[in-house]
Amino acid sequence: MLSASPAAAQKKYSQNFPAGQNVRLQLTNRTGTVIVEGWDRAMVNISATLEAPAAAINPQVVNNVLVIDVMRDNTGRGDIGNVNFRIRVPYNLMVDIETKIGNLSVTNIRSGLVRAHISSEGDITLTNVVAPYVAAENVTGDIFFDGEIVAGGNYRFQSMMGTINIRIPFPSNFRFVAMASSPRSISLGSFSGAGVRIIGDGRKILGQAGDGSASLQVINQRGIIAFITR
Repeated sequence: MLSASPAAAQKKYSQNFPAGQNVRLQLTNRTGTVIVEGWDRAMVNISATLEAPAAAINPQVVNNVLVIDVMRDNTGRGDIGNVNFRIRVPYNLMVDIETKIGNLSVTNIRSGLVRAHISSEGDITLTNVVAPYVAAENVTGDIFFDGEIVAGGNYRFQSMMGTINIRIPFPSNFRFVAMASSPRSISLGSFSGAGVRIIGDGRKILGQAGDGSASLQVINQRGIIAFITR
């Protein structure tokens, strides 16, 4: 019996949505890669590759929120294939994405919020991100943040097992809590002199860089935490 080629087993999806001020992207996927890229157009462009059996995708705009919910749109279906998204959004658009399994990537965003959540396995990559609220969480996989710390901002990065790299300018201004399985799993780099206070057996480190105007929390239960300066 002849089997279908990989190309024949895939479907393509593409749609554009106008994006005014204070718009937010909220995406919930089940499995697959999600890439979000900022661009200089007042439009959200959604393109996706759907692996067989192809999922339904029905984006909706509700109160300035563009909602893409693959879980909701396929309720009751026992099996759907991976949905791999590439979404281009205005630079100032708030981004809130999550999936069960798969990598999440957000690039070139300067907005009020960037959130990336993986409930099981996958890597999170946030590059050239400037936002007062940033959250990245997974269970198994690496987390990489390359951005800026905004005064008054709140930043949270958490993993069960993987490497968390925080790449930020030096100097930056923030209070921080870093927690890992052992003292050797935390590398503060150039921030090692930032009023560091070691708690208990060294698995929890508190500190303040500059005026401490932002809050940063990094938790890695069985992996490595590293602060990298640029």
